[in-house]
Amino acid sequence: MLTQFYDDLETRTENERKKAISKVLPVQIKNLQSLGGLKGIDSDMIDSVEALKQLPVLRKSELREMQQKKPPFGGLVRGTIEHIFQSPGPIYEPGKDTHDWWRFGRFLHACGVGRSDIVQNCFSYHLTPAGMMFENGAKAVGATILPAGTGQTELQVQAAFDVGASVYAGTPDYLNTILEKSSEMGLKLSYSKAVVSGGALFPSLRESYLARGINCLQCYGTADLGCIAYESSEQDGMIVEEGVLLEIVTPGTGNPVKEGEVGEILVTTLNSDYPLVRFATGDMSAFIGGHSACGRTNVRIKGWMGRADQTTKVKGMFVRPEQVAELVNRHPEVSKARVVVSRVNESDSMVVRLEVSGSSNQEYHESVQNIFRIKGEVEVVPTDKLPKDGLVIEDLRSYD
Repeated sequence: MLTQFYDDLETRTENERKKAISKVLPVQIKNLQSLGGLKGIDSDMIDSVEALKQLPVLRKSELREMQQKKPPFGGLVRGTIEHIFQSPGPIYEPGKDTHDWWRFGRFLHACGVGRSDIVQNCFSYHLTPAGMMFENGAKAVGATILPAGTGQTELQVQAAFDVGASVYAGTPDYLNTILEKSSEMGLKLSYSKAVVSGGALFPSLRESYLARGINCLQCYGTADLGCIAYESSEQDGMIVEEGVLLEIVTPGTGNPVKEGEVGEILVTTLNSDYPLVRFATGDMSAFIGGHSACGRTNVRIKGWMGRADQTTKVKGMFVRPEQVAELVNRHPEVSKARVVVSRVNESDSMVVRLEVSGSSNQEYHESVQNIFRIKGEVEVVPTDKLPKDGLVIEDLRSYD
């Protein structure tokens, strides 16, 4: 019989969790320093999530450059690795078969998956790590795995029927494809649970699965980091996995947003084999206050809310979030900025809106032209007047 929680880590008090982080985080910083990273940093001073903002952000483009200089993992792996995976870029990710190495077991346990289940794993086993990630998690909870992979839907249906698969693991929409094919074939499948990721789980799709007797929950993870956050039966947001530390920052910066505001997700893993610190996922989300009604006490996020890469091109010049951050940093009285791009009289138009504290006669046009290399209008607005949606570049042009 399944216990309510995967382990005692899930129900720690805030003080207990902070105390634990204060011990393990400096060790992880030392792990990265042993590989040549974060030189000159006093690891003992990095003892909380808040302290992480002192450190640089690691972006995927930088990781790729590191891997090209020192293949395959950029010199960021400690000890022995059993798998090498490849994601678009290409980016290479390590993997190991040790217990719950990618931390998906916690998610599967929260979904009620256990020893009595047969998991039909429809994530790809080809080059990318998703298939192995979910298999590793299913092993962690004692389930039996049918390593189905992707495609060949008719064979998938037959296999699911023959072995009595009780759990579907895969992208949200492929389950619908399997169910439709099973109806065509006249076979009633035994799925009662679905664990999904890698795509949008629309409410209508979740409801359609529930109408078929399938309880569908989702998690958020990446090839580089493994499981980052997951839903529980309460479906009241995604609970951050205990093996990672998560920040939400203004895109293009390392500056944390206010609670509830949308921003880019940065993740620090506590996996000593592959110590990624402040890794920028490029994904957007926002923190949710309070705790889940399921009893798990870690912080929650709203889930995936789009991509942070808001780079666009205006009058032939790229406009990037990093430039917006540079503009804010150049003027202490400016707390926030937003670039709005549109078309006026069949020509690109750029307006830079700045939140300025107090009264200011500062002239910003020169800074805008120097930083963005193009001219733009400047609008000064009071503090807290810009939208809190995580956008620093808003492109209103229609490409239809």
